[in-house]
Amino acid sequence: MGSPKMEILEDGGSYQPLHHGGDDSRLNQLGYKQELRRSLSAISNFSVTFSIISVLTGLNTTYSMGLTYGGPLTMVYGWPIVGAMTLVVGLSMAEICSAYPTSGGLYFWSAKLAGARWGPFASWLTGWFNIVGQWAVTASVDYSLAQMIQVIILLSTGGKNGGGYEASKYLVIAFHGGILLLHAFINSLPISWLSFIGQLAAAWNIVGVFVLMILIPSVATERASAKFVFTHFNTDNEKGIGSTIYIFVLGLLMSQYTLTGYDASAHMTEETKNADTNGPKGIISSIGISIIVGFGYILGITFAVTNIPSLLDENNDAGGYAIAEIYYQAFKSRYGSGVGGIVCLGVVAVAIFFCGMSSVTSNSRMAYAFSRDGAMPFSSLWHKVNKHEVPINAVWLSVFISFCMALTSLGSIVAFNAMVSIATIGLYIAYALPIFFRITLARKSFVPGPFNLGRYGVVVGWTAVIWVAVISVLFSLPVAYPVTIKTLNYTPVAVGGLFILTVSSWVLRARHWFKGPITNIEA
Repeated sequence: MGSPKMEILEDGGSYQPLHHGGDDSRLNQLGYKQELRRSLSAISNFSVTFSIISVLTGLNTTYSMGLTYGGPLTMVYGWPIVGAMTLVVGLSMAEICSAYPTSGGLYFWSAKLAGARWGPFASWLTGWFNIVGQWAVTASVDYSLAQMIQVIILLSTGGKNGGGYEASKYLVIAFHGGILLLHAFINSLPISWLSFIGQLAAAWNIVGVFVLMILIPSVATERASAKFVFTHFNTDNEKGIGSTIYIFVLGLLMSQYTLTGYDASAHMTEETKNADTNGPKGIISSIGISIIVGFGYILGITFAVTNIPSLLDENNDAGGYAIAEIYYQAFKSRYGSGVGGIVCLGVVAVAIFFCGMSSVTSNSRMAYAFSRDGAMPFSSLWHKVNKHEVPINAVWLSVFISFCMALTSLGSIVAFNAMVSIATIGLYIAYALPIFFRITLARKSFVPGPFNLGRYGVVVGWTAVIWVAVISVLFSLPVAYPVTIKTLNYTPVAVGGLFILTVSSWVLRARHWFKGPITNIEA
């Protein structure tokens, strides 16, 4: 059999299959020396990303939104729609990841695909949307865990109607800070430890989903009919919205918020063996398996839903936290005590903890890579690695910024929600940018890696870009009428503000010194 052909890259370099030179050789071709410990298997790479997507985290923390906007019909049919389109975005990202397996991920891809003229600006824009979006994800996930702990305490002390203890917003933010500290300490451990914990997290998510989706409806004394689960459309949202299409669209945010964060597989490629195949596999498999187990979970839990207004009522035992009320009442109705439901909430809380932990892992690798190319203030500090080859300073930076983002909740929950909106729309814009450059500026020059979509690459890419453009508009629409300061959807304000800051910093300063990814290999 003949030797694999060496291909010429757009920048004049050459792409050589990894089995000829190995992962380190390919990384050298891309301009970087190996600094992180490369020990992650395909399973380990998948585990980190699957734990970040975490259907137990996303679906449980946004289930109230799904019930409010459309209810069962929106969730049951919206999930596979969003899942299919997310898989399209993931396939396009996986193809690019195979060609450029570096920790920089998206911003590195944009730099190479946009060409010499536009590469630096494309890299700058993509990088900042990516890293701020990631920080927002960590802030959102760990704040959700803090709220979950608050609800568990409330139910454990008697519930809202039984004199239960309701934690103040200051105690919630203290929980948030403590959780972040734990995540920082865990992420300071060697990558071999993180690999083990990541696989444990993936197993916990899969087993947890199947246990809860069977247990909760089985324990509940009242169950919804199949007709209710598959056909009921809730229009009683008290949000002043009557249009069924509008309601359905807003309900999709539950699914899209959950199915995000899968760029983590790309950010872990410099620590992954056979990165140009295992990185793409991590992206695609984590999305695909999440879609399957997430759909099962939605069906199982929704069969335990019989009274939507009661679940969303702020005066119920869980204080309006729908998923907690479902768990609690399922056990209380059968056994006279909701303790079993509280234990089940503990299972979810552990899954959220693992999600936040893996999110910090991904954040730190992105910060490490972005600072390695000089894009961040005090870059020399953030890309240092310790004796375990862990970017320790980037870990603590990511935790600190995520905590600062959550502090906005003390002043206004509206401001915090605006910040969190960057976690979905801002991050998806970062996903779409390199795909857009791949199907436009680099359409003829793009040299794929071992994983590629062949002749379908451009069609899949355009579908992905159009989907991101559509959801960016739809999820910026008002979520309640009449529109007031409290009901205004601040997503376009937050994302637009990030865009203005990023472009302004480029025009005023960065264009003079940031030239995109720079090699750290001495001649």
